[in-house]
Amino acid sequence: MWPYPKIVAHRGGGKLAPENTLAAMRCGLAHGFRAVEFDVMLSADGVPILMHDPVLGRTLPGLGRVSDYTAAELTAMDAGSWFGAEFIGEPVCTYQQAMAFCRQHGIWMNVEIKPVEGFEVETGHVVAQATQAYFEVEVVAHLAQPSLETARNLPLLSSFSSAALRAAQVAAVGIPRAYLTDVIEDDWQQNLQELAAVALHTNHKYLAPMQAAAIKDAGYGLFCYTVNTVKRAGEILAWGVDGFCTDRIDLIGADFCQ
Repeated sequence: MWPYPKIVAHRGGGKLAPENTLAAMRCGLAHGFRAVEFDVMLSADGVPILMHDPVLGRTLPGLGRVSDYTAAELTAMDAGSWFGAEFIGEPVCTYQQAMAFCRQHGIWMNVEIKPVEGFEVETGHVVAQATQAYFEVEVVAHLAQPSLETARNLPLLSSFSSAALRAAQVAAVGIPRAYLTDVIEDDWQQNLQELAAVALHTNHKYLAPMQAAAIKDAGYGLFCYTVNTVKRAGEILAWGVDGFCTDRIDLIGADFCQ
């Protein structure tokens, strides 16, 4: 149930580059990673862009919400100088640019739909539609002859927002989805079934071996965030966890499980 890579670079390049930028993806690629996780939300004019925080101030200078600015305004901002002088001028990355970069370099994508509050349905719909349009050939091939190989050619959409995932399901049934939760609640299986999700993504800090076994026994993929020590990585993999993302791409290599 997990045809995807096991080790994924968190937000493109972990802690080695400004998150959710093409610079981060180039960094991850330089460290051998051909699997990335990144966050996508909408600009004021409905363009999907890579961004984690719904407000400016941490990775982007300024005030206000991301949804207050158009894509043109956001992509003109400096998304790199906060991280280091060598990244001054690194622009905000659009989702279209990220998909093109990943396709060019054979990088698998775990796309977290990260809506600004109040835009859950719209964000899920737009991101899913954009994904299905870009991967139209791969979607058709997978639906015609499903296999682990054809599944691996598709990105995986995930979100903490059930509303965003439901909208994604309606907009692009051919793109697989994963349900994100910090702590695994008792109704996890019901949520997965209602969303027709293929996997559960969760915080490794709160995961227990019995929970991992139950999820795997139910036939779902199990993915964890954000694992930054070799010891913990080995521990959760021994429990049956299928994969995880990491900030420490310098410490836990893409070939860690091989």
